[in-house]
Amino acid sequence: MFTTIIVFILVLSLLVFVHEFGHFFSARRLGVRAEEFGFGFPPRIFGVYKDKNGKWKKVWGNKKVEDNSDTIYSINGILVGGFVKIKGEDGDNKDNSDSFSSKKIWKRAIILSSGVLMNVVLASVLISIGLMIGLPRYLSDEKLPDSVIVKNEQVSIVEVMEDSPAALAGFQVSDNIMSINDTKIKTGEEVVNIIASSTGEVSIVVDRSGETKEIKVSPEIKPENNVKTIGIAFLDSATVRYPWYLAIWEGIKMTGQLLWAIIYSLFDLVRNLIIGSNVAVEVAGPVGIANLTGQMFRLGFIYLIQFTALLSLNLAIINILPFPALDGGRLLFLLIEKIKGKPVKQEIEAVFNNIGFLLLMALIIWVTLKDIIKLFN
Repeated sequence: MFTTIIVFILVLSLLVFVHEFGHFFSARRLGVRAEEFGFGFPPRIFGVYKDKNGKWKKVWGNKKVEDNSDTIYSINGILVGGFVKIKGEDGDNKDNSDSFSSKKIWKRAIILSSGVLMNVVLASVLISIGLMIGLPRYLSDEKLPDSVIVKNEQVSIVEVMEDSPAALAGFQVSDNIMSINDTKIKTGEEVVNIIASSTGEVSIVVDRSGETKEIKVSPEIKPENNVKTIGIAFLDSATVRYPWYLAIWEGIKMTGQLLWAIIYSLFDLVRNLIIGSNVAVEVAGPVGIANLTGQMFRLGFIYLIQFTALLSLNLAIINILPFPALDGGRLLFLLIEKIKGKPVKQEIEAVFNNIGFLLLMALIIWVTLKDIIKLFN
């Protein structure tokens, strides 16, 4: 449990720090002063800054700095993630040329969007590194370049049909089929052939999150084609290793595919909610994500890289949603300002952001309670 908490904190810190660095970098490039850029959250423990003469100085604790000419780089007491304090981000200092609120709408939009963009970039970098090391992937009919190394070929279960023999026997999605009746399995075609020719019960050995399990199941005959089946869908998978010059491009492609899949799933979820269809979706809060992070860590470092990339993309999508208190919500206010020709009153925007923040906190608490109950069950 302790290891899971530490790994989760490290992963979360990376995602948040990279997101905040995106805001910090774009603000500096566009002439906006970043008053403080810190690792972790206040209270401040230690910081360095340049004074008005260009000399580096130290500051301990939350002591107010009056003689700095640039950003304070700090290490803070709550060592999770990071933050950036941008001058004029709350609508003040409009008369100062280095203030966020004094900049044109397009510049402010870039600064607000940069955190999301950096999370996408992080995902692409992690996936590219994973492909250089050797990343677990589903194999398709697409021919891979000769320079790509394919190892550890296996068959992974991607769906277990409801009320099927496999479901009743206890098979789960992501189980990897190792053998059937003591015959080693490398391809999905072998699974189909052995089950189809079986007589009576079959013994299937699977790898489940690094643990080997033997499951016995009796196939049933499908009336429509008179073929024996146990009610699973599977794909051939393997560890695929690319040379670095191909891994970068392939990582960018995979990031785009994952990004599209997340967006599509989100729109599909919203559509089902609107039309009243059943929504079968699992939502995880901090406790659930921490538990999943621990599982990935136990599976191996490469799985943790893959999972961190997926979390980074999810964080990017959530943050860009046009909801108050999120980056997307602030972008929505910029759009309203563009249409109206003048900014929304700061008091009104603050009310909406506070309401949005409270709703998000309520959602997180509700999901966290469900995660805790699920863990104890």
